[in-house]
Amino acid sequence: MYKLRSYQQQAVDSTLSYFRKKRLPAVIVLPTGAGKSLVIAELAKIAKGRVLVLAHVKELVEQNHLKYESYGLEAGIYSAGLNQKDSTQKVIFGSIQSVANAEDSFFQDFTLLVIDECHRVGLEPDSQYAQVIKRLKLNNQKIAILGLTATPYRLGLGWIYNFSHRGELKTREMRFFKHCVYELPLEYMIKNKYLTPPVKVDIPVTSYDFSELTEGSGSYTMAQLEEVLKQQRRLTPLIIKNIVDITESYQRQGVMIFSSTVNHAQEVMQSLPEGQARLVLGNTEDSERDQIIEAFKNKEFKYLVNVSVLTTGFDAVHVDVIAILRPTESVSLYQQIIGRGLRLDTNKKDCLVLDYTGMGHNIYTPEVGEKKPSRESVPVEVACPECGFVNDFWGIVDEMGKIVEHFGRKCRGAIQKPETYEFTPCGYRFRYKICDQCGSENDITARECCRCGYTLIDPDTKLKQAKLSKDAHVLTPDSIEMLERSDKNGNPYLQVKYYDYDARYLSEMHYLNNATALKKFDINFLRSHLRTPEQRVPIRSVDDVLKIQPHLRMPSFVIARKQGKFWKITEKIFAEELGR
Repeated sequence: MYKLRSYQQQAVDSTLSYFRKKRLPAVIVLPTGAGKSLVIAELAKIAKGRVLVLAHVKELVEQNHLKYESYGLEAGIYSAGLNQKDSTQKVIFGSIQSVANAEDSFFQDFTLLVIDECHRVGLEPDSQYAQVIKRLKLNNQKIAILGLTATPYRLGLGWIYNFSHRGELKTREMRFFKHCVYELPLEYMIKNKYLTPPVKVDIPVTSYDFSELTEGSGSYTMAQLEEVLKQQRRLTPLIIKNIVDITESYQRQGVMIFSSTVNHAQEVMQSLPEGQARLVLGNTEDSERDQIIEAFKNKEFKYLVNVSVLTTGFDAVHVDVIAILRPTESVSLYQQIIGRGLRLDTNKKDCLVLDYTGMGHNIYTPEVGEKKPSRESVPVEVACPECGFVNDFWGIVDEMGKIVEHFGRKCRGAIQKPETYEFTPCGYRFRYKICDQCGSENDITARECCRCGYTLIDPDTKLKQAKLSKDAHVLTPDSIEMLERSDKNGNPYLQVKYYDYDARYLSEMHYLNNATALKKFDINFLRSHLRTPEQRVPIRSVDDVLKIQPHLRMPSFVIARKQGKFWKITEKIFAEELGR
């Protein structure tokens, strides 16, 4: 009989603890190669009623079933693709397509539903998953629903669940899965030698430039991707030659190449050694795909090229080179791709990761959730000053790794009641804008006040209105200067000058000579200008401000309005406020 690893047992225990108190759908996040089939097997074995294990491809159905029965356990398969439709066993491994078309009698007596690669489950009421779950609940309203995935973050959607087991609010938006009850980082698996170490090779010759696709605010289309690749077509033969040279020089056994589009994959194939490469596409017929994969596993050819079809549900343990020729903004998907080469195998010491996208993902970094704000941004850990929760945000670090600036807006921490699994979000805001009506703090992108509903004018509209007004002046700062001045009565004050590229400037003044003035300065200036706004900086004089000037940032725009003969700064707009 099999023996669970410690983390697998923790995953099982966490699941049991959760379902004893809650029956909302839950998720386990395990990296590729962590042995989720063992977790499934243990939960299925100890379940009191019948268990249905669903997957979206027949390869996963067969893989999970074979692993389950290899432990001396018995189970059935319900999959047209595998030519089996057993509905009598206590444990059934099924494909979602076949189960969705099953007779009503099939859905009797199930107490646990397990969904492999559960990031595919959405909220669409007419999806096959939704229809199957609805039919299962007609027979048992309290059925426990558990999803397993290595990629809990989907581009275009975000996190697939609401609350993390470590007390983090991932999203307030509606999700089918409510709680992540257990999560294991990829780094743990590699550090403890459960997976082959990846060795990332810095760009050996060249890389594609996908910056015009990934640095904008929106997602890119397949047509845009095709156009970028068309412009850089001359690079493909150079890149493939580099892959082949490295493979031969280091005597590698199996290479998986992840290309961007079908046309791109066909270009890649033209440059690979004849007879040593095969291509798998989304429309490759099942029988041909099975034959190609089997031949690759038997090492009959060395280079397997694919377009978005072998990122999950595929294992060839001898793979020791992963070549990435497609852009992705998702760290989870990036890690999933690399995971194809991390399975342990005899005489396999490491897996080379050749990244030709120039995107600079780190194999071990967490998925932050927001779009990367700049090329130099890296994931940073920022503790909330209110609840102490350590947030993963994008940020800038110095040469010593110390955080210089971060781009977090709101604490994701939440207080959980262990007995009920109920979460109360922290709600602390690192960045915010104040409602003019009620004084409440709002998200910097909010269009109406979260408390009173007052319409908040967005920064883009403010800019447009100011540029059209004769009584307003918009300045784009290039530099900032801070000076200590004195008024005619000898009272010191801080003068802040914002200069544009033509050395024109707008200025503001701040007195810091009493408690009220210091509080106004903190609210009106310091909180928005600090690169790390959660810092508590003791300011008692102008000199104190001058000392911390390196820790202050410039706004993207300064708006001033005419007051008599002078211009008075009325608004400052920072980069994160702009919907661009």
